[in-house]
Amino acid sequence: MTQEEAQAALDELRAAIDDVDLRLLALFNERANVAGQIGDIKRAAALPIYEPKREELVFKNVTENNRGPLPNDAIRRLYERIVDEMRTLQRERMKRAQAQVQAEAQVEAQTKGETL
Repeated sequence: MTQEEAQAALDELRAAIDDVDLRLLALFNERANVAGQIGDIKRAAALPIYEPKREELVFKNVTENNRGPLPNDAIRRLYERIVDEMRTLQRERMKRAQAQVQAEAQVEAQTKGETL
């Protein structure tokens, strides 16, 4: 294989990786949207964000369905990171929602105070 042929093959494979990355990005964002909705339900029901049993089920699901070439421990590490980022998203959404409720309550209190 010449250097030119090698470079052409690398360019083609890197373009394929770029395409896969964009599909993964769309899937990560889709997952984040669902996780955000779950966080909203947890907030409304006063449930904890961190659910270790559920996370273990997620890890079990992906490792049991893993067909390689990545080994299960690599898949678990990837999903640990993904789940951690989803928890962070849920926490941030909860904080924003709580801040919004507090701001609305403050405005309402100020309005009532001015009308008395």
